[in-house]
Amino acid sequence: MQYDILEEKEQACQLVSQQIAQELESFLTPLLIVLDRLLDKRLVRTFVQCCIAIVRFRNSKQALLLSELGSYLDGVRGLSMSAPAGTKRVGNLLRSIKWTVSSIDQFLLEEADQEVKKLKTQGKRILCIWDGSVVEKPESRAIEGLCPVTSSKAKRLSRSSKGLVFNMPAKRPVMVAGMQWTGALIAGMEGTIKVAFMSWWTTKGDYATKMRIQEEELLRTSVRKWGDLLFHVFDRGYASGPWLQLLQTLRVKFVIRWKKGHYFRDAKGEKRKLWQIGQGKRYIGHKLIFDQETGIKLPCDIWWTPVWHPSYSYQLYVVKVRVRKKVWYLITNERITTEEQAWEIVFLYRRRWQIETSFRYEKSELALESPRIWSFENRLKLLGMVTLVYAFLLHLLDPVYKELIQSALLLKCHRTGKRYQQALVPLYRLRWALSRLWEKAHLTLQRLYSPPHEVLRQFLAISG
Repeated sequence: MQYDILEEKEQACQLVSQQIAQELESFLTPLLIVLDRLLDKRLVRTFVQCCIAIVRFRNSKQALLLSELGSYLDGVRGLSMSAPAGTKRVGNLLRSIKWTVSSIDQFLLEEADQEVKKLKTQGKRILCIWDGSVVEKPESRAIEGLCPVTSSKAKRLSRSSKGLVFNMPAKRPVMVAGMQWTGALIAGMEGTIKVAFMSWWTTKGDYATKMRIQEEELLRTSVRKWGDLLFHVFDRGYASGPWLQLLQTLRVKFVIRWKKGHYFRDAKGEKRKLWQIGQGKRYIGHKLIFDQETGIKLPCDIWWTPVWHPSYSYQLYVVKVRVRKKVWYLITNERITTEEQAWEIVFLYRRRWQIETSFRYEKSELALESPRIWSFENRLKLLGMVTLVYAFLLHLLDPVYKELIQSALLLKCHRTGKRYQQALVPLYRLRWALSRLWEKAHLTLQRLYSPPHEVLRQFLAISG
């Protein structure tokens, strides 16, 4: 009897593995059709296999090394299962000059557009959450596209621990070699997110650009695509007069967490620092809000008033927020006349935490900092494929696939703790479960063996 139970479980694993693999093919189909027109079919096969290999191999230090990815390109009939052969195929895919990372960028933009249309149909607020990060490569020296970046890892490791370690605060941030990273997500006030932009760039060498040029290009792309449908959410890195001028030119709705030492004009027209405008004023609104980091409810107080900035021709509003012994100053061009409107701005900004978790997931779980590819353009292609895998994992969190994902988690990543059972976005467990499911499963990927849709359609037309 026990052998029958074991065989039944193996059959369930194979069935769930195959269903998720077919969903990956369906998700990538619009992009694969584009690549079919540009590349040899063998390279398109390698592209799909490489996405599967990225999911399967979980190692934060070596996950995106070509030799490691090549060793995971197995299980496909008629192709060699040796690591050198697989490494060569991955290298040929990335070195091909017939395609660029722009194909992946366009695919992600179209996927985000579907989410925008969905939220618009439902009559919900549509957010575009912006932020920047870095890809640290401290041991690298000769690869293309490196530039100095501020090391968040060094800052984290040198942080004092009460009762254990004490380090004097650094006078200057630690700079290491790496690449700059700008991202934007499409999200509602609840539910999962969609990747709109993921752009990696540098300030040195032949591919050098400036931060504001890169950010302005992405912002203009979003405005051309969606107009004024989006509400843009920015952190303190965007708090500047030139950025306000650009936002006014493009006529977008926004909220920015501002720096308290910058000057604004208050309701009386007096020029004062932002922290001085609300000094001594009693907070108007009070609530208990749920903190995602600690999982507890914290008291939050708000106060708001109209302000003006010399770089913005219209009236702005500042919402002063006190939570966890910290004070935020949120600047928005949304009109605020009631406490409910002020609280809405607070919750819009708190939604910005989603992009922080996105950066962390790609760095830690998907090993975004591990590639060792000399060419800047080829490295961008591999990073784009990692973002595709991340977008697919987010795609699987749609309620339509709830039963399928629950089956995968139950089979290969079962947890009994309340925290895991009630997790709304089990991304880490999902990737772990897929990695273990696809480790022994014999996947049949129809896209790898069937002819392109256009060729098949023409053949049927001739035969008819």
